[in-house]
Amino acid sequence: MLAIRPPKLVLFRGSVDSACGLASSAVGPFYCSPDSRVYLDRSFLEDLSKRFGAPGEFARAYVIAHEVGHHVQNQLGIMDKALQQRGRMSESRSNALSVLVELQADCFAGVWGHSAKQRNLLDPGDVEAGLGAAAAIGDDRLQQQSRGRVSPESFTHGSSAQRVRWFRAGLASGDVNQCNTFETAKP
Repeated sequence: MLAIRPPKLVLFRGSVDSACGLASSAVGPFYCSPDSRVYLDRSFLEDLSKRFGAPGEFARAYVIAHEVGHHVQNQLGIMDKALQQRGRMSESRSNALSVLVELQADCFAGVWGHSAKQRNLLDPGDVEAGLGAAAAIGDDRLQQQSRGRVSPESFTHGSSAQRVRWFRAGLASGDVNQCNTFETAKP
């Protein structure tokens, strides 16, 4: 069994310099595999409630757990494999593969949520808050809000329904083996 080393956490507002380059707050939270750090934009976490309508501590915890899910993917070699494959694909196929990586991180976040529930760490309404956050930051919803239209071929994180489905799969099963989006999801 592989022992996963915990990632480092970096909180920022405005912009941050990482091993992945300079990122502005427009990027939002992200994981940088070269330095194994989770970068959390404080303004995004505030906007989650105000702008996206996903209030609550567990909504924020879902976002953090999603980024830590990318760290797990990195430790397992999934991110490197996906990056290599994406370099040889068309933009639309690369985007579809990106969606599968993101949905797996959502499922891993759900596995963490399942564990938190088993340890009686959740309050009433927490699961609903996490599901609400997953729905709030689906590509379809974000594109509709920012552009007034939805372009599925440009999705990089998945639709609201896909994100909810995979977060829910992890929450229900608590089993990372149920998170193989690459075999069970349709891009």
